[in-house]
Amino acid sequence: MRIGLLVSRVRVEERMIAEEMAARGVQCTMIDVRDLVWDVHGDCRLRDGSPLEHVDLVLERCISQTQGLTAARLFEAAGVPCVNSAAVIETCGDKLATSLTLVREGVPTPRVLVGVEPESALAAVERMGYPCVLKPTSGSWGRLLARLNDRHAAEAVIEHKATLGSVQHGVFYVQEFIEKPGRDLRVFVVGDEAVAGIARYSDHWITNTARGGRAEAFDVSGEEGDLAVRAARAVGGGVLAVDLLEAPGRGLLVSEVNHTMEFRNSVEPTGVNIPGRIVEFAVQAARNRDRGSAESNARRHRALNGHAGVPASLGGRA
Repeated sequence: MRIGLLVSRVRVEERMIAEEMAARGVQCTMIDVRDLVWDVHGDCRLRDGSPLEHVDLVLERCISQTQGLTAARLFEAAGVPCVNSAAVIETCGDKLATSLTLVREGVPTPRVLVGVEPESALAAVERMGYPCVLKPTSGSWGRLLARLNDRHAAEAVIEHKATLGSVQHGVFYVQEFIEKPGRDLRVFVVGDEAVAGIARYSDHWITNTARGGRAEAFDVSGEEGDLAVRAARAVGGGVLAVDLLEAPGRGLLVSEVNHTMEFRNSVEPTGVNIPGRIVEFAVQAARNRDRGSAESNARRHRALNGHAGVPASLGGRA
């Protein structure tokens, strides 16, 4: 079996995944998304014109969400399954899409208000009440988050975002501020299982480990793991990191679902071989796809030869 590891830069996580593939006898093809040229009517080649070797599945690990989503769409169109799928990337890569999906599926989340102009954004903030959090709908590592403590701060931040004018700043996603107990929780979900969890502690209200948060393991066998699996299923499933907030008097809320999570700082404290679990899931997904293709081909063969009760008018013999 050969799995393509789709990257835009090889980080610690990608090296760990490649090592786990080698340990399991899985061939790994490192695919740099920047080198690919697709023909939507034909094949995929490298930019020097040479063909891309066959892979049974693509494990998407691009830093750029746009590049990863584009590549996943094109690989899937060519019949190559991706983990995570293009649909999952599209949902999780947009905080508004994630919120709408979770609400539709009955997964508890913080309150969110949305505006698309500075005036409606300020009205949303005022309606939410202070403090609240203004987030870009796309982004990671806790970047570009703003805690708005009063109207003066809200007016300034909204004006800055409107003036900057990029796509990231065009939608004003206002989330209620949760008075969490100095930490938030991240649960790593692989398939239908919560495999590991970390509590991220920080004196700052942003607790991401990329921003200096301290990680400690916690048990995911209880309601935290159950809720994370519910959230992962809601967005389409795969290999995901679900961020939970502990809201006083309300219980657990799902804040975000991450589709290309980092885990370098979580393996040691949890004692869980997260990259190994990812590889095992990818291998099983490729096998299930091959099995499904074989069964589909067999059904097609039976239908074309008039078996399984298929009328001759639909391809069976008279």
